[in-house]
Amino acid sequence: MGHFSISDLENISGIKAHTIRMWEQRYGILRPVRTQTNIRTYCDDDLRRLLNVATLCGQGHRISKVAQLSEQELASAVISCCENPHDYARQINGLLAATLEMDEPQLNKLLSGAIRQLGFEDAIMRVAYPFLQRIGVLWQTGSINPAQEHLVTNLIRQKIVASIDTLTPVQPSQARRWVLFLPEGELHELALLFMNYALRARAHHVLYLGQNLPESELQAVYKAYRPHAVCTVLTAVPDRSQVQAYISTLATQCSDCTLVLYGPLMNCQNLTLPDNAINPRLMTDFLACIADVGNGQKR
Repeated sequence: MGHFSISDLENISGIKAHTIRMWEQRYGILRPVRTQTNIRTYCDDDLRRLLNVATLCGQGHRISKVAQLSEQELASAVISCCENPHDYARQINGLLAATLEMDEPQLNKLLSGAIRQLGFEDAIMRVAYPFLQRIGVLWQTGSINPAQEHLVTNLIRQKIVASIDTLTPVQPSQARRWVLFLPEGELHELALLFMNYALRARAHHVLYLGQNLPESELQAVYKAYRPHAVCTVLTAVPDRSQVQAYISTLATQCSDCTLVLYGPLMNCQNLTLPDNAINPRLMTDFLACIADVGNGQKR
């Protein structure tokens, strides 16, 4: 069971702390307990209720009316209202509430609806990506379990793979060529998989090698495929102390192409980038630089 401070609730729900306090004191929507040092802490049920209340209030319902709903009435009202394709905050809160309930049909309905109404790429960037950031906060605070996290990531993975299959393939000889892979031992694939989609949607050819590629295999692939760019995502691997050495080795192996390095391990320390390497900090930065990567490379 999670134990949240009011600042945790603010960060996860997007509702300001002073509003949460008012709702708690005036309407009793939350039931915090106090620590021995008299600090309020909130549990998973408080978070779930807050997400549902925020979803309905964001649609214009009065808090005085919402506070009177039972848990079942509140959940039913939320399910029926997460339909506006441009109300991203409400969709994200709906996804979070469905995750906490392990409600796979509702998760699938919300994600599929966002994709249908916004288009795949906008749905990922505006709904799924911020949703996953919130999931990360819940994971860090111990408020979701591995089964809930796996449910979310595998469902989004399925959506990405299905969308990739709808794209028209291009021939490698007629397109800019990319190798996408994760280092040996790295299993966090969603960002790389979305990059695969984004590149293919822009008529690039991708050799997608996926998770857990031994370093020794990359050089043979590089020589055979001769890519314009090689891209990897560093989330948990290699060890922080080995990141600089790892990217230096990659830059040497892939010396005559652009090396695209993305992920948390690239953002949390002072690294010296090789001349042929770039580090897009955000996924929006990666999408913006796709057209420029590989220009001027001789093949």
